[in-house]
Amino acid sequence: MEIILLQSLDKVGEKHEIVEVKNGYGRNFLIPQGLAIIANSSNKRRLAEMRRIEQAQQSKLVGSFEEMAAKLVGQVIKIEAKAGTSGKIFGSVNNMQIAQVLKEKFDLEIDRRKIEILDDVKELGSYKAKITFHPEVISEIDFDVIEG
Repeated sequence: MEIILLQSLDKVGEKHEIVEVKNGYGRNFLIPQGLAIIANSSNKRRLAEMRRIEQAQQSKLVGSFEEMAAKLVGQVIKIEAKAGTSGKIFGSVNNMQIAQVLKEKFDLEIDRRKIEILDDVKELGSYKAKITFHPEVISEIDFDVIEG
């Protein structure tokens, strides 16, 4: 079944993308929940208009995204993790932890899916993460993993 996604979904696709899903998943879950519509010819014609409206809304938000990115320039956040004597941490640091620290320290509500950690974080030390606020506004932030 071909559908047009109305929201970005993990492991399915991005908003306003035409994807192929199993009939039951589309008919019984995505469409009733308002997450997708059937990709018939009339809805495909509406898709261009939906994308144009979304672009207009996003372009209005670019200024606020740039302000958010400016707050993070030159900042270093600290994330606590339990580590062994050799400096290896138990588990790893993920984008949810970074999003939580950004909310607490800078009062920025950033979706965890927009944060990408550039290296595997398995030891104490300094690392970088990339935050994609908007396709035009991408920022990098440094973070230190410390014993906690």
